[in-house]
Amino acid sequence: MTFAVRLNELRVKKKKSLQEVADALGVSKTHIWELEKGRADNPSLELLTKIADYFKVSIRHLVGEDFENNQNDEMARMFRQVGDLEENDRAIIDDMIQSLRNRRKGADGTN
Repeated sequence: MTFAVRLNELRVKKKKSLQEVADALGVSKTHIWELEKGRADNPSLELLTKIADYFKVSIRHLVGEDFENNQNDEMARMFRQVGDLEENDRAIIDDMIQSLRNRRKGADGTN
């Protein structure tokens, strides 16, 4: 579920109009509509905080899947880049990853 869909669902569930939400957040009705339609897809941290507070949810809840999708896109990009390397270079990358994981494991006691 995207931020746009989640915002719309929260507003409808609370039975609030676009104008009521906009007034409470100090933005225009049009901006809320654009956010719900995915036409404005990069709200400021300040606005995200206001939205989360207004609907009594976490910012993570608001942007959860969008954030995960961005991370997945980044991982896919890195995977493609590694795939273009020679086998010896991929082995070096694998060694580096293992080294970083071991260092983190030593620092915080996790995998």
